[in-house]
Amino acid sequence: MDTTPDRSAETSPTPTRRKNDPEGMRRRILEAALDEFARAGLSGARLDAIAERAQTSKRMVVYYFKSKVGLYVAVLEKVYGDIREAEQEQHIETLTPVDAVARLVELSFDYQSTHPEFNRLVSIENIHYARHIAKSRRIRNDNRSVIDAIDAVLARGRAAGVFRDDVDAIDLHLLISALCFFPVSNRHTFAVLFGRDPAEDANRERHRRIAVNAVLAYLTAK
Repeated sequence: MDTTPDRSAETSPTPTRRKNDPEGMRRRILEAALDEFARAGLSGARLDAIAERAQTSKRMVVYYFKSKVGLYVAVLEKVYGDIREAEQEQHIETLTPVDAVARLVELSFDYQSTHPEFNRLVSIENIHYARHIAKSRRIRNDNRSVIDAIDAVLARGRAAGVFRDDVDAIDLHLLISALCFFPVSNRHTFAVLFGRDPAEDANRERHRRIAVNAVLAYLTAK
């Protein structure tokens, strides 16, 4: 009888287990959903397509975000959070009031030019009368940061005698947003109607300067 011990269990390779990475999975689903919602809108987006992009299953998408609407709201929270974070990273409190406002305009213009998906998602949510944003306290809280930052800059500018004293922070934010949003949201219709593509480098740089100059002219008008 062979009494040699069987060492096959010791020498055979052990199966490699897939690392459990819930944060990575959640991030991949969000990135895939951002692309899908920006492309097809809330109504046209499909969870199957999002799952395929994220290399997971529809069941896992639902596990993390409960529903398509829940995922859509999470995407809105991400894109609004990203632009607010980009604004905070500018540390405009260290700049002069004029330079601080110019930097905010430049940041908004550059961000929207390089993130057209943000522009599309905002447009889509406006089609839905912002009823999904209304469900998110996080978005409202995040967006308060830019108004507080503008308020502080306006106060410094008024104290220094360089800004007029009748400008409201929300109105100024609307003006900046309008000047930076339109060249992206209306790029294609504008190009067809007037033969000038706002996304071309020379046009984009000129519109960027116009946006900065227009906002500062409004703020400093006597």
